[in-house]
Amino acid sequence: MEKKLYVTINKKIEKFNKKIKIPGDKSCSIRAILLASQCVGVSKIKNLLESEDVLNCINTLKKSLGVKIIKKSNIYQVYGNGLSSFKFKKKITKIYVGNSGTCARLLSGLLSTHPGKFYLYGDQSMNKRDFTRVTEPLEKVGAFFYPRNKKTLPLTIEGTSMPLAQKHIENRGSAQIKGLILMSALSTPGTTTIEEKKISRNHTELFLKKINANIKVKKLKKGNLISLNGQKNLYSFDYTISSDPSSAAFLIALTLLTPGSRLTIDDVLCNDTRIFFLKILKKVNANIKIKNLRKVSGELVGSVTVSSNNKLKPIVVSKDIGKFIDELPILFVIAALTKGVSRFKNIGDLKQKESNRLLESKKILVQAGIKCKITKDSMIIYGKNKIESQNKSILVKTKGDHRICMSSIIFSLVTGICSKIKNFETVNTSFPGFISTIKRLGGKIVIK
Repeated sequence: MEKKLYVTINKKIEKFNKKIKIPGDKSCSIRAILLASQCVGVSKIKNLLESEDVLNCINTLKKSLGVKIIKKSNIYQVYGNGLSSFKFKKKITKIYVGNSGTCARLLSGLLSTHPGKFYLYGDQSMNKRDFTRVTEPLEKVGAFFYPRNKKTLPLTIEGTSMPLAQKHIENRGSAQIKGLILMSALSTPGTTTIEEKKISRNHTELFLKKINANIKVKKLKKGNLISLNGQKNLYSFDYTISSDPSSAAFLIALTLLTPGSRLTIDDVLCNDTRIFFLKILKKVNANIKIKNLRKVSGELVGSVTVSSNNKLKPIVVSKDIGKFIDELPILFVIAALTKGVSRFKNIGDLKQKESNRLLESKKILVQAGIKCKITKDSMIIYGKNKIESQNKSILVKTKGDHRICMSSIIFSLVTGICSKIKNFETVNTSFPGFISTIKRLGGKIVIK
């Protein structure tokens, strides 16, 4: 049984000037492992994020689906046997995805074209999240989900041996919906097309191009048209996972809000669809620079340098939310500590994450004396340059949401408000080295 962590912060962080490297990107790690399982030969993956979400994905492939995966000299080797090559002995194979929506969705795409029955379930938080965005496109391909009309996990997926290529319209701006359709299309005869109305993260497309899948992306007036011809053999690859920009966001916020501080984070994934957080901050006067840009395993990578700034402007966003949805909780923290009114619109999808991040973020800010209003899909934050921290404390009780936990830590470190955070072990799902990194920067954290 995993040890429960109760974290307390009582002291404001002092200025720092550091150069660091952080763990690999979580979604890219999961995607690499899953795609390697569908290739012919031994794929080698460097800098894989060894978080709970990624390790759960590896264990599921090894124990439930017969994929050989070994770690040798800090490189993960995946022994793939080609498309639709999962091995399972039972009539219904149990698949545990833990807290990872990425693993649950992308793996469902692969399972949809495997003739068999798979009982898919996650932890308490994952089992509450809406799964209809998975079931709807995969039912079009020919898969079945039981019980019928159930919207959350646990669910049983019955894959089809005769998948049908379909035309899909993706208007949510969700990279995971797009990704699971492409995963399913790999083993589907004919041409599967996705009309992407709202452009989202394109890691899956770039990865498939790298391993020579028959995929094409055509730019439209609004969005993209993606086409993939299925049933083409894919062969093993070497891949290096770059540092996670979503994890870097917390450290960038900490630096911006700590007077006299400067931080450089090396080897950060700088895919254009992943650095909207940085673009938003630059628009509000943040001092952020990206240097040493280069291609690593088909992705743009660089060093991000940020310096503190007490002249930030209020944040106003309403478009391209899918490109920085994971960074919204920490953007709320920055907005709360920036004088003026910040407005966030079209953010209703925050309610469908590991927790209702809209509501949980408001709880933290209100406890600190920050006025904010939320509606069905928006938030208004009335920010302040300074917060009186004496005799104020924050209690964070949300379970299963790593980003809320990390956001509350940053908020406490830069304000000096005492924070008590329960179930902090959930941070291990995405950033297992978070506490040690904060301590390296001079932060004081008490762990019980």
